[in-house]
Amino acid sequence: MSDEEHHFESKADAGASKTYPQQAGTIRKNGYIVIKGRPCKVVEVSTSKTGKHGHAKCHFVGIDIFTGKKLEDIVPSSHNCDVPHVNRTDYQLIDISEDGFVSLLTESGNTKDDLRLPTDESLLGQIKGGFEEGKDLVVSVMSAMGEEQICALKDIGPKN
Repeated sequence: MSDEEHHFESKADAGASKTYPQQAGTIRKNGYIVIKGRPCKVVEVSTSKTGKHGHAKCHFVGIDIFTGKKLEDIVPSSHNCDVPHVNRTDYQLIDISEDGFVSLLTESGNTKDDLRLPTDESLLGQIKGGFEEGKDLVVSVMSAMGEEQICALKDIGPKN
């Protein structure tokens, strides 16, 4: 048999590295979990006792970290759940364009121009207000499963 006969095509899902498996019984409140394909922060966990023939079940209530919607899931505690890789990065705000995109300064000195302003009204007001006053603002960007969104704001003082 020659090497030319063995052709293996990779059929892996592109979203495979966006999450990692974790046993449902070990996921706690304030952790993260994927419910119905959305990354969520766990706000409530309850575990039911095993039945005569069954597994203990974990009931998760989570809030989508991007949309704020409440999602629920019930999983046997011995099974694995998907847990999203959640990263939080701080960037300095440089500019806000008219079409609702922000220009951010990364730590390496490059600009990041592909993020929209947040939909949350109070955060949106704080960012626009602070920017118009000429303050130096640092925004926290939460990223998980290929999505990114501004989730918090820090004021580091007036521009010099």
